Amino acid sequence: MFARSRWLVSAGALGSVCALLAGCGSTGSGTAGGASPAAARSAGASPSTGAVASPSAGPDQFTAPLTVNNPMFPLAVGTQFTYQGRIVQDGESKPHSVTFTVTDLSKMVDGVQTVVAWDRDFLEGKLQEQELAFFAQDDQGNVWNFGEYPEEYENGKFTGAPSTWIRGVDGAYGGIHMLSQPTMGMKYREGLVPAIEFDDVSVVTRTGQQDCLAGTCYKQVLVVDETSPNDPTSGHQIKYYSPPTGLIQVAARGGDSQEFLALTSVRHLGQAEMAKIRTEVMAMDQRAYKIKVYRTTKPVQPRSAS
Repeated sequence: MFARSRWLVSAGALGSVCALLAGCGSTGSGTAGGASPAAARSAGASPSTGAVASPSAGPDQFTAPLTVNNPMFPLAVGTQFTYQGRIVQDGESKPHSVTFTVTDLSKMVDGVQTVVAWDRDFLEGKLQEQELAFFAQDDQGNVWNFGEYPEEYENGKFTGAPSTWIRGVDGAYGGIHMLSQPTMGMKYREGLVPAIEFDDVSVVTRTGQQDCLAGTCYKQVLVVDETSPNDPTSGHQIKYYSPPTGLIQVAARGGDSQEFLALTSVRHLGQAEMAKIRTEVMAMDQRAYKIKVYRTTKPVQPRSAS
């Protein structure tokens, strides 16, 4: 979803919230940064040392990867989340909205069947970016980032997808998007893709507290602070989650462009709407094969056939 704030050094000041993904390091069975296997499973790091945990998980740790029921980031087929807000850049505020849909398609990535999400980003009512994002849940309940294909648009015209990445290809690491048991102070890397200068490091800054956001009160709120070590000018993207909904708000601190979004609706789409989305997503999937790293994957397919 907001795999992104994408935190690309080469990206324009606009950035994009469409970024709930990412990762870092290697996709092998070991762990980066000297973390123990237990620490890797929880993606924990000692707040006192400031070390970043870069956990890994092989295909054998995903026995039911399409069942993403982590209460802080649930991905039930047919669910559509709509967020509305603004982007502030150079003192100017512009209307911004994001629509995130959980499709009924799956894609094999790095030996794991993944959920295909469709994320659409609008600036002043015009499509700015749309992406396919891939997620899977491991046996401990952690939700992982497996890659993304983000198409960029200018004045309504497709201009390319230079920030495409696939876990395990060209050194791309997809890390944990949502921890199974977030604990205050946990610091972990959601993604690291050297080829596109993508690096996303998250810190859990609040857990379990009640809060009222955008006129709605929640009994339990998790707050995660995301930054890019490669690009200090990108500032911080602050994400708020609450069970059983998931992402409920996005805020910003610092940086040359700031994005603010609040959840405005959660819908459960019918068969007709899902059929239209399936057609759109399959067309995007076919366009993506123009990108070299994407060619390592097989086409998306209906979940029933996966």
